[in-house]
Amino acid sequence: MAGEFRSDDTIAAISTPLGEGGIGIVRLSGADAISLVDKAFVSPKGQTLAFARSWSLNYGWIVDKHGEKIDEVIVSVMRAPHSYTREDIVEINCHGGLIPLQGVLERVLELGARLAEPGEFTKRAFLHGRLDLSQAEAVIDVIRAKTDRGHRLAMRQLEGGLSQAIKEMRSDLVGLLAAIEAGIDFPDEVGDMEPEAIRQVIDDVSREIAKMLATADTGRLLREGIDTAIVGKPNVGKSSLLNRLVRENRAIVTDVPGTTRDVIEEVVNIGGFPFVVRDTAGIRRTEDVVEKIGVERAIALMEGADLVLCVVDGSSPLEDDDISLLQQVQGKTGVLVVNKKDIGSAESDERYRELLPDVPIVRISAETGEGLEELEETIVSQVVEGGIDLTGDSLVVTRARHKQALKEAAASLEAARNTLEMGLPQDLVAVDIRGAAESLGEVTGDTVRDEVIDRIFADFCIGK
Repeated sequence: MAGEFRSDDTIAAISTPLGEGGIGIVRLSGADAISLVDKAFVSPKGQTLAFARSWSLNYGWIVDKHGEKIDEVIVSVMRAPHSYTREDIVEINCHGGLIPLQGVLERVLELGARLAEPGEFTKRAFLHGRLDLSQAEAVIDVIRAKTDRGHRLAMRQLEGGLSQAIKEMRSDLVGLLAAIEAGIDFPDEVGDMEPEAIRQVIDDVSREIAKMLATADTGRLLREGIDTAIVGKPNVGKSSLLNRLVRENRAIVTDVPGTTRDVIEEVVNIGGFPFVVRDTAGIRRTEDVVEKIGVERAIALMEGADLVLCVVDGSSPLEDDDISLLQQVQGKTGVLVVNKKDIGSAESDERYRELLPDVPIVRISAETGEGLEELEETIVSQVVEGGIDLTGDSLVVTRARHKQALKEAAASLEAARNTLEMGLPQDLVAVDIRGAAESLGEVTGDTVRDEVIDRIFADFCIGK
């Protein structure tokens, strides 16, 4: 696919976040990037960028069409093919403010550059063969990583760990296809492959795919975050629990029931996993119109959450509102948080288990922090599948697109195995093996459709 890509235009965009900062960067990529910037660049020594060495920094000013200085800059030049896009790239390092950045961008657009589309720099890197599709997706995962663990996994994918494993499996299948088709085309000279030899390759690749698929759910949570809802009736300590998890006073805490009427959201790092924790309105029967809206939102969030933290006041006997809520939590992935451990215990664990038998119970004091470490360990254990190594050089599937492609490859290999065991002609076996190879190619971009590529890069920010 990379060989089919041609581009005769030069793109430009601001590649740093808008706002005040020490440095801001306007990036250009394309055949005319250097000559285009050269028209607006003035060096105090009269030097031009046309003779600048690759990977050099060049001091000067960007000026408008009248020669007026827009900003004092340092321009970096990266010549093809040794650049991010494998095209000529120029990065104009400006003062980090909206006016100088916008002024420089408008100047290069005026000189003939085109405003880049979201993710177009990385898309060009992919289409020019510098990155495969899974590595390109890892770029945005590195940028958006919410924890060190998520960042390590994204870097592993960016470095090509997942791509290499996929390509090795695909190479095994393509080699098997070549051997089968040689036997079909030259039956007298080559003949059919031994069924056992075909089965061995199918089983080996299927095993590797199964290992990857076993990591997919956990990988998705690492990349996207675990959607977590804190629920409970009013005044049981939900907001205090959020503050403890965040390690700051994020939510208002009072003795007045119903203080929280809207959803408060924070991303919390627990055990290396990003939890998107939402403190919801107290769930109870109410006639207050505003509070009722908050209760409805809380219930909706609970229904859609990956994890539910159901909080009850352990110092008081369970009431009807508590029991009703526990019944709604039943069947969901969650933790029963029995708060106010420092005050006393009005109900036994056995009573809680009667109402919520399949959910772990952790007693804490949101006031003092007692039990918080146990709660965090329990939270992680509830959402992370056991036996998955998430450290070192482990391969973890983090995207739904990859998971779907791997599932389709596994299904094709299962069909090939069944066809082989039924003793049907090997050209029918080859059809399913080819399907598995194509599905694997969708992960790296070797066989992916153009509309899928466009959709992937549309999620990127402009300038990356």
